[in-house]
Amino acid sequence: MIKRTFDILISLAALLLLWPVLLVLAVLVRVKLGPPALFRQQRPGLHGRPFTMLKFRTMTDARDAQGNLLPDGERLSSFGRSLRSTSLDELPELINVLAGDMSLVGPRPLLMRYLDRYTPEQMRRHEVRPGITGWAQVNGRNAITWDQKFALDIWYVDHHSLRLDLRIIWLTVRNVLRREGISQAGEATMEEFFGTADH
Repeated sequence: MIKRTFDILISLAALLLLWPVLLVLAVLVRVKLGPPALFRQQRPGLHGRPFTMLKFRTMTDARDAQGNLLPDGERLSSFGRSLRSTSLDELPELINVLAGDMSLVGPRPLLMRYLDRYTPEQMRRHEVRPGITGWAQVNGRNAITWDQKFALDIWYVDHHSLRLDLRIIWLTVRNVLRREGISQAGEATMEEFFGTADH
């Protein structure tokens, strides 16, 4: 209950404070990448239930001669890369937090298709609401392996507290300013997760 109250108060305050920034970013995204400004995608939330996550678009809709979307790395524009490196593309997720789909801090919501690829232990990351930032994000973000990421997520599930959340938020601000762990080498973010070998 304390965590949810904290989420509501901070996300509401942030939205009220940052709405001019959100408006400017929305206009810039539309001008540089075309409409829509927001990227919407179904992601698994608490207990794996799907919700629609909101982000600012960072990629173009560039396609090959057959009409297929180009790989993420080729569609990620320099403007989109700047949004990601500063984490400004994540700001619309404050709306998800206010709506109760997400928390400020928790395991990052991944892709729906990953659900069937998790081990029972990895699936435990859905015992709490997904977060805008999390323990894995401040301990390597996208520059660590999937196994490391899941281990950090499960550690958070077992140890989460308001004090830990405040520490993670502070570390997130520090890491964003340093622009650390934005992506794996050669990837727009991380390589696809195909499951653990012994799963």
